[in-house]
Order: sequence, then structure tokens, then C-alpha cells
Amino acid sequence: QVQLVESGGGLVQAGGSLRLSCQATGRTSEVDSMVWFRQAPNKEREFVAGVSWGSDEMTRYADSVKGRFTISRETHDYLVLLQMNSLKPEDTAVYSCAAARLYFGPTESAYEYWGQGTQVTVSS
Repeated sequence: QVQLVESGGGLVQAGGSLRLSCQATGRTSEVDSMVWFRQAPNKEREFVAGVSWGSDEMTRYADSVKGRFTISRETHDYLVLLQMNSLKPEDTAVYSCAAARLYFGPTESAYEYWGQGTQVTVSS
């Protein structure tokens, strides 16, 4: 089993920044990608950003966050950071970390391990 714990959410004004963290513990050798999804009220969960290190390290982003969010991984520590800059009210959502092995994409059902989620609220 792999456990994921998120931190770093909160309330910020539009244009501000937040940094989310996701720490994986347990049998971390079972995963080779860690990603962030978010779910806003009355909307479906959507892929935000992710990092994979199965062969070469890769990152990917949703179009809505490209240029504003940056995902990174602390090597050998299974800690993933999501730096969110130029935040907008539409970024308000519960952000959840997920992890998988041999999959790196936007399909949430492909991710076996999930954190509890952290609330991000951006005021206008």
C-alpha cells in the first residue's frame, strides 16, 4: 500500500501563490507517477498536473494551468510539489494527489492511490 498526504492548501487572493505538497509513504516502489487532480463545486474532477519517472522524468499540465503552475519532485523522497502562481478564482477547488504505476495521464480511474485532498480557495 501507498499512502499520500497533501498539505499547503488555503485561502489566497487572485494573483497570489500557493504551494501544495504531496508526500508518498509506504511501498513507494509501487508507483512511478504522481499527479494532481482538482474538483470544484458542482464540477467533475479534472487533471491538473503530474510528474512521471518510470523511464525518463516527464511532466504534463492541463492547458488551463500551463505557464502558471509548476510541478516538481524531490528525488529519492517521493515528495511532489505543485507551485501555483497567478491564481484565479476559477482555480478554487479541492486538490487531490494521486499515484499510479505504469500510467501517466488524465484518467482518474487509472490511479490506484489517492490522498484526502486539500482545499484551495482563491478570492476575487
